[in-house]
Amino acid sequence: MGEMGVSFLASTTTNMKAFLLPFIAFLLFPELAIGITRHYKFDIVSRNVTRLCHTRSIVTVNGKFPGPRIVAREGDRLLIKVVNHIQSNISIHWHGIRQLQSGWADGPGYITQCPIQREWFNVDPEAIISQALQTDTFKLKVKAGKTYLLRIINAALNDELFFSIANHTLTVVEVDAVYAKPFETHTILITPGQTTNALLKTKPYFPNATFLMAARPYATGQGTFDNSTVVGILEYEQISSNFTHSTTSIKKIPLFKPTLPALNDTSYAANFTNKLRSLASAQYPANVPQSVDKHFFFTVGLGTNPCPKNQTCQGPTNVTKFTASINNISFPTLPTTALLQAHYFGKSKGVYTTDFPSNPIIPFNYTGTPPNNTGIINGTRVVTLPFNASVELVLQDTNILGAESHPLHLHGFNFFIVGLGFGNYDPNNDPPKFNLVDPSERNTVGVPSGGWVAIRFLADNPGVWLMHCHYEAHLSWGLRMAWVVYDGKLPNQKLLPPPADLPKC
Repeated sequence: MGEMGVSFLASTTTNMKAFLLPFIAFLLFPELAIGITRHYKFDIVSRNVTRLCHTRSIVTVNGKFPGPRIVAREGDRLLIKVVNHIQSNISIHWHGIRQLQSGWADGPGYITQCPIQREWFNVDPEAIISQALQTDTFKLKVKAGKTYLLRIINAALNDELFFSIANHTLTVVEVDAVYAKPFETHTILITPGQTTNALLKTKPYFPNATFLMAARPYATGQGTFDNSTVVGILEYEQISSNFTHSTTSIKKIPLFKPTLPALNDTSYAANFTNKLRSLASAQYPANVPQSVDKHFFFTVGLGTNPCPKNQTCQGPTNVTKFTASINNISFPTLPTTALLQAHYFGKSKGVYTTDFPSNPIIPFNYTGTPPNNTGIINGTRVVTLPFNASVELVLQDTNILGAESHPLHLHGFNFFIVGLGFGNYDPNNDPPKFNLVDPSERNTVGVPSGGWVAIRFLADNPGVWLMHCHYEAHLSWGLRMAWVVYDGKLPNQKLLPPPADLPKC
């Protein structure tokens, strides 16, 4: 499993909406004409990081970990030059940015672009990496009687995380860069790829104590996983009577620890998800598609394929290897031509086919006894959609090799989570219960372990858009597919030509 991590930024609340954006060039909310152009340069470099007495080399932006943030106002244009100084090819994807008409900058390698290749490193690395990282536990210093906005990001590769601060309540106000109806909670659940903004109200007075901030996995699969807990410290600044900081040692005051849900607490996970609602106000409406043009039912889960000859595989048996699929179609190997280029230039033959199944090829009892044949078909298949089609997609977990939660991320779109349940989806009895008034709007959703989730979105963004599990292991096993959305008739409904500096394969 990959490293577990959760990161966040803290700020006192303001009226400015900030975005945490990775790399490349794009237009932020192109329909807003006001704004300025902001320029940044990101140098992708390797550096050694030591945590808990272990040192490893990681990929960083400008030698920083966590990486630099970009703060922009709605309507700003961001131009970010990315220079790759490491041996591996690099591509960068942005969460929370839809890339309307600018899908070339969406980032996933061999889907919307070819990766950024290495440039010869002809500068002193120390000019970029200014200082070594500290190995101390992270401390968030706060003042009594204040309200802080925490921007929480799950940066883990393979772990959904519970996060809590001892003896404090969090008020969730935004998920995946979309405002939510505020609600209070002691613990949030956040999957890889998701973001959550929450308000933290500190104690009205110095509490004469410090408080642990803790995160640990929510895990439902049958395999091994990292069950460790990562912690930081919430530390109150103590002000003496003459308004100078006290030198009282943190070790001399009590340290409180939060109580987190059990590692496999699926009930808590579902209840937390059900609390999320869109604002659905006049200023921030929830534009949920009320009618549906295209219906899809996708199974999501694991499977097996034969182990290649003369190789040893760590599958369920010594002659099989793990794979993962959507509707029994696995996409483990990326093409050598980016799908978006093949689509835009009309050269898709030999790159992808348009026969991705709208429903499972062979229906079965998805959450009951799994079928004997757990084999999976490999292929690069896509679903095609006309511009502005309203789409309903039901994602169903399966019990093949064990039920498991899967965080599914859709590029290029926000979607509304209109329904969620356990067991097999019932197309007759479940749709009448859908929330079409104020469902949560986001771009990444956890498919419940042993259950299903229904989403709706409008295909108003022409291009090729990846949908994938945000577990790195499952992604590498092929749990991904792509949607091709055709151009509309009007100029602002068409994909723009590729930029001149689009990376070459």
